[in-house]
Amino acid sequence: MPDWISQATSASHDIPGFEFTDGRRLDLTIGYRTVGTLDEDRANAVLMLHGTTGTGQQFLAPNMADALFAPGAPLDVTRYFVILPDAIGHGGSSRPSDGLGPAFPRYGYADIVASTHHLVTEGLGIEHLRLLLGTSMGGMQTWMWGERYPEMPRALMAVASLPERVAGRNLLWRRMLIDLIRSDPAYADGHYEHQPASVGQAMTLFSLMVASPARLGEEISSIEEADARITQTQADALASEDANDVIWEFDASYDYDPSPQLEAIQAPFLAVNFADDELNPIELGVLEDAISRVARGRSVIVPADPNSRGHQTLRVAKAWSKYVAELLDQTADAPIDAPRAQAAGA
Repeated sequence: MPDWISQATSASHDIPGFEFTDGRRLDLTIGYRTVGTLDEDRANAVLMLHGTTGTGQQFLAPNMADALFAPGAPLDVTRYFVILPDAIGHGGSSRPSDGLGPAFPRYGYADIVASTHHLVTEGLGIEHLRLLLGTSMGGMQTWMWGERYPEMPRALMAVASLPERVAGRNLLWRRMLIDLIRSDPAYADGHYEHQPASVGQAMTLFSLMVASPARLGEEISSIEEADARITQTQADALASEDANDVIWEFDASYDYDPSPQLEAIQAPFLAVNFADDELNPIELGVLEDAISRVARGRSVIVPADPNSRGHQTLRVAKAWSKYVAELLDQTADAPIDAPRAQAAGA
């Protein structure tokens, strides 16, 4: 079995004086990984965007990479050059825990999109993307990319996301998570000497929101099992997360709302959501209404099955990789500048 991690090349891209949406400036570093080789015509680049609390590394895990990057898989890395960036505040990119702590700029999704675009265009010298694919937060940013850079991607695919302002239950649990940490005396307004216990509590809430209700019902049937799950989740979070990083990560969606500009998306767009995703509930009908406004848009709801994990089905690529293949096949003959040509003829 290939070791996808060993095949990936890690690097970083510096953006001196990056200007955040709020006007603040910071010398920014964007960490990223690449797999595969860029063609001479630079036409085989695929950009993949991760979710909140994740990194580009998540796409290299066996349950992702084997279904996406292996020989014959949709994104076979003998054919494609795959770019896996870490968003601002995550992984190898600049984040509060680097030293600024609570003085780190309040970044939003617009800042993440702009800095990643700078990495691709200025850092890697790539003007066109064969495919832009994002999951969860990355899926949300895929909608934004389609609107802001309509001539750049040849195809777009958003997994486990909705193109609407964060509101209602989705906003409520995010604010609860942030308040759990900030209201902990040990947080000390962001100047803590050790990770406050509330980080573990906050991430337990997050794990509940992204889990499959059916799967939880199968896995947890007693108080002892529930307590053991809580204890383990909290311990894992305290060992791997930073309180300020977590707050900034979940607060970053404050500026997200692609709904007014959906008609600006020109490239073929495929939105894939999961029937048992409680983070993006299908009963609200948001996705169907939104995709009807995208000129070349299509949506798919993947039915729940015994292997479903709710929102976290996004980490099981075999559940949705066939849709990647379909989208690539459907756009195989389209010229790189098809969106530009279409716009010129409109």
